[in-house]
Amino acid sequence: MSELLYSVRGLGKVFDKAGSSVFALGGVNMDISSGETLGVVGVSGSGKSTLLHILGTLESPTEGSVFYRGKDLFKQDERELSVFRNSEIGFIFQFHYLLMEFTALENVMMPCLIDRQSFAEAKQKACEVLERVGLSERLDHLPGELSGGEQQRVAIARSMVREPRVILADEPTGNLDKKTGFSVLDLFCGLNEDYGVTVVMVTHNSEFAKRMKKTVRISDGMVGNAN
Repeated sequence: MSELLYSVRGLGKVFDKAGSSVFALGGVNMDISSGETLGVVGVSGSGKSTLLHILGTLESPTEGSVFYRGKDLFKQDERELSVFRNSEIGFIFQFHYLLMEFTALENVMMPCLIDRQSFAEAKQKACEVLERVGLSERLDHLPGELSGGEQQRVAIARSMVREPRVILADEPTGNLDKKTGFSVLDLFCGLNEDYGVTVVMVTHNSEFAKRMKKTVRISDGMVGNAN
């Protein structure tokens, strides 16, 4: 039986914007198990990115609890949350956020070097994960020399180099054409199968979301089953 990773109970989020309260999420209850791939689908402004950011502790909830492997995340201090993000989570966004003056290899090495791993160890890990995403021939290329799909693959490799348990992907195919988008989704599924990494992806595209093993729909800040 798969380990329960996330247990979300009564989750709500209200933003304060210019003195006004803006509702983002309410009454969210959901469980995510180890090794699961979950697509969260919804239109722009539905609250799906806010949910993802809370799962990754980039945002804190206004109400409710988020348990990760039995621990209430938001009862931990910022140092503990930083350790959680660095060790457990790989983030992928719509834009790749690669450092344009560094090669693909150097971009993927960066998290390991920040962790004070040796240069040799960081290079070995980066080469291995870049090979896994199909870029072993592009190690020395700058981001500007890569296609959009290749840039996103470098970003995925960078998110995987620390061997996280969970990948949180926020519209990772949003800047890609349909064919390239599906190739990125195939890569997520392959990483899930090969490494057992849990994938939570938010998208406005129902067709993309259905590539995940499980799909939920979010509308007006409320989570329900997808059709």
